[in-house]
Amino acid sequence: MKNTDIEKIMINMGDAGCSAVDIERVRSLYEAGLEDDIVRCLRRCRCDLMEELHRSQRKVDCMDHLIRAAENNLL
Repeated sequence: MKNTDIEKIMINMGDAGCSAVDIERVRSLYEAGLEDDIVRCLRRCRCDLMEELHRSQRKVDCMDHLIRAAENNLL
């Protein structure tokens, strides 16, 4: 992996909402030559983002329920 590649990865991680700690971890792993660990870290970050997505979806589902109830005068 080239230095410019890791910089692009780090920028994209920030754009995706990854934490500064995770971004710095990827930089450290790159400097240590641990490319397999970089992939594991990226996968863990993806899992965190998916959990956040699911939490948000549950909130939207609750709002949809409230809207339907209000539309049907059930509140």
